[in-house]
Amino acid sequence: MFKPLDPLLHNQLRLQIMSLLIGVENAEFGFLLDETGSTRGNLSVQLNKLKEAGYIAIEKGYKGNYPNTKCAISKKGQHAFTSYFEALQSYQP
Repeated sequence: MFKPLDPLLHNQLRLQIMSLLIGVENAEFGFLLDETGSTRGNLSVQLNKLKEAGYIAIEKGYKGNYPNTKCAISKKGQHAFTSYFEALQSYQP
């Protein structure tokens, strides 16, 4: 039987973001932008969707005189990410 896939994570950019965050303590916006190849606007929108779901935390501040945004995966996000991949495995023959 196929397990349902989390529709929030079943999006290429959101899945890329979560894949990057799962292996680090936190990541800056610029790093995520470079690694995903996304536009600033689209990345911002997808980060906010993940934040609203409680999957990530976003911390805004300054690095010197420049704005700095850091993102970190939450416990809920770690669980959702793990569950997503367990569900994907149910699709193997």
